[in-house]
Amino acid sequence: MTQDEIVSSTKTVVQGLEALRSEHQSILGGLSCSLQAAHQEKLDSQLLEEKASLIQKSLEMIELGLGEAQVMVALASHLQSVEAEKQKLRAQVRRLCQENAWLRDELASTQQKLQASEQMVAQLEEDKKHLEFVNSIKKYDQDVQNEESQNDVSNKEKNDDPTVDLFPDEDKFDENRKMVQAQFAMVQQANAGYEIPARLRTLHNLVIQYASQGRYEVAVPLCKQALEDLEKTSGHDHPDVATMLNILALVYRDQNKYKEAANLLNDALQIREKTLGENHPAVAATLNNLAVLYGKRGKYKEAEPLCKRALEIREKVLGKDHPDVAKQLNNLALLCQNQGKYEEVERYYQRALEIYESQLGPDDPNVAKTKNNLASAYLKQGKYKEAEILYKQVLTRAHEKEFGSIDGNNKPIWQVAEEREEMKRTNGAPAPYAEYGGWHKAAKVDSPTVTTTLKNLGALYRRQGKYEAAETLEDCAMRSRKEGLDAVKQAKAAGILEAADRRRRVSRDARRGSQESLDSSGQDPDEVETGKLHVLP
Repeated sequence: MTQDEIVSSTKTVVQGLEALRSEHQSILGGLSCSLQAAHQEKLDSQLLEEKASLIQKSLEMIELGLGEAQVMVALASHLQSVEAEKQKLRAQVRRLCQENAWLRDELASTQQKLQASEQMVAQLEEDKKHLEFVNSIKKYDQDVQNEESQNDVSNKEKNDDPTVDLFPDEDKFDENRKMVQAQFAMVQQANAGYEIPARLRTLHNLVIQYASQGRYEVAVPLCKQALEDLEKTSGHDHPDVATMLNILALVYRDQNKYKEAANLLNDALQIREKTLGENHPAVAATLNNLAVLYGKRGKYKEAEPLCKRALEIREKVLGKDHPDVAKQLNNLALLCQNQGKYEEVERYYQRALEIYESQLGPDDPNVAKTKNNLASAYLKQGKYKEAEILYKQVLTRAHEKEFGSIDGNNKPIWQVAEEREEMKRTNGAPAPYAEYGGWHKAAKVDSPTVTTTLKNLGALYRRQGKYEAAETLEDCAMRSRKEGLDAVKQAKAAGILEAADRRRRVSRDARRGSQESLDSSGQDPDEVETGKLHVLP
């Protein structure tokens, strides 16, 4: 019986006992009157006294039953209040857990904002250095102009005709420029290939800089104007026009204008297939960008054949063991993973991993990234043991690279975490951090891939119920990210000096009329890395 049924039955019994008590009280009252009358008349009252005694005992038992029933009812009421209080406490616990999760999210968001602010400060410092450099270049240009004007004045004095030697090197400069351009064209035709011009690489870097700052109102008109100029000078069906279409499509993609970006990429694809051939690396680059665009829109089935065709072209042109082939395999694996084709995902990731390890070595960052991607695929299939092995391999290799070979005094962070978990289960409490010297060292590995691996393995430990080990890795990941921010600042400061020196060399070459190709430090104008699908150089 449930508690409510017991209480209901008890109340029914109480009502019956109260009725019985009233009946007994009335009978006892009648017997009392009869006894009084018998005593007055001096009759035999022994039988009446026995009846009254029995009725009195029965009445006492009824009173006892009523008392016990009331205790039961009171106890049931108390249990109900206790249960209500228990439910109230549970609701408070849930609310506190929700508040705790919200605070964790707020903390993560604040940390991201802090990182973005620091990156913005570094960018502003770089812009400041650039402006100072441009200002110094202007001063230098003015000095050069003054020297040229003085030379012109002296030449004018020596020559009767004031217009003959005013710009003596202009025609020679144009002839030399045309000759160099013709030589480059002949070389490209001899190699049967297409090289992206230096001016488009420079324009691409400038557009990407504006787009990264969210200044699309500057980037888009700049691309459109350059595209219009190229179509006027070279015609629509020209590789340079296709390159410019790629750049504008990537800007539209960053603005989430997927329809416009797809139209531009399809147009660029047709131009490159027509002018460069269907098996050219530039065609593969455009196919890859189009596949990335479809992937961002969730059209994985449409993206997969494009990515496979790009892979075939790269294998045919570059060879099956080229690192760019491995990057294309990573893209293809991710598209298949979003469709649940895990057998193909494992095959593509494992092949990419073999290429990276054989061509670039086990310490290349792409090896760790690919292992991380493969481990994520294992997790989605519930293959926790295989995923754990890969995560440990990444952390072990990073530890050996940073701190030397593994021994009893130099343990990787995952081993430290498991030892702390085991010690907590055995002794009830983990060992203090001071007993593990490598614990604080491991937090100084500032690779983003290592930080991601720490978080993923920590989540896997939590799924396995190893909470102490999970907290150890999560704490290490937080330390690693904090240490990494300082490293980013130092790297950006070094990049500022390098960029200023590169600008100085470019400006000097431009003043001398050099037509050599620019050594662009940016990415290929055809492909810019965005989202989870990686683009290829």
